[in-house]
Amino acid sequence: MRVYTLSAVGVALLCTIPFTVRAAGAPEAQTITALATVKTAGGASTSAPLTVTVRQFTSDADRTELMAALKKGGTASARAVLVKRRDIGTVRLGARMTPIKFAYARSTGDGRLITVVTAEPLVFLGAGLPGAKPTSGYDLGLVMLQVAASGPGSGELVPATKIRLNEQDAIVTEDYSGEVVHLTNVVGK
Repeated sequence: MRVYTLSAVGVALLCTIPFTVRAAGAPEAQTITALATVKTAGGASTSAPLTVTVRQFTSDADRTELMAALKKGGTASARAVLVKRRDIGTVRLGARMTPIKFAYARSTGDGRLITVVTAEPLVFLGAGLPGAKPTSGYDLGLVMLQVAASGPGSGELVPATKIRLNEQDAIVTEDYSGEVVHLTNVVGK
C-alpha cells in the first residue's frame, strides 16, 4: 500500500488545490512515451513500451466530482463516475490498449505533472502465478507522469489498484501486485 501526498510524482493532482488544466498555448492533445520496468520476483527486470495519448484533459469540475466520489466510497464510487465518462485517450502498455477516463495536468517549473486514470486495470501483474490473490476490487489503472520541459522525465505506473482517501485526504493506493512499475525516458510529443 502506498500513500501519495503532495510530494508524490502526480497522484496528488487529484486532490490538491485547483489548477488550470491547460495553459495558454498548450496543445489540446498530447502523446507521451515511456519505458515501463518492473523487477520480477526472481530479481530480473522486465520492460514494456508505454504510450499515453490524451485527446483532452479533465476539467477542474470533473476532478472535483471524482474526488467527491472517491471520498464517499473509494474505488467503487470513483469507478462508477469514471465508466460514465467518455474516453479521452488511451494507454498502450505493450500491445494492450486501455481507454483513459481521467487525465489531469499541472504545469511545474520544469515541465508538467500528468495523472491518468483508467476505469479498468491495465494488467494484473502476477495474476497467473500459483497462490495469486483474487483480482476483484482492483478496478482502476493509474499512470503518473513527470514530463520535463527538456530531456526525459520519469513516473510510475500502478496497473491494477484500489484507491481511497485517508484522514488527511491524501490518496492511498493498494496495488494488486505490490510491485513498483517505474517509468523512465518519459517524453511528451
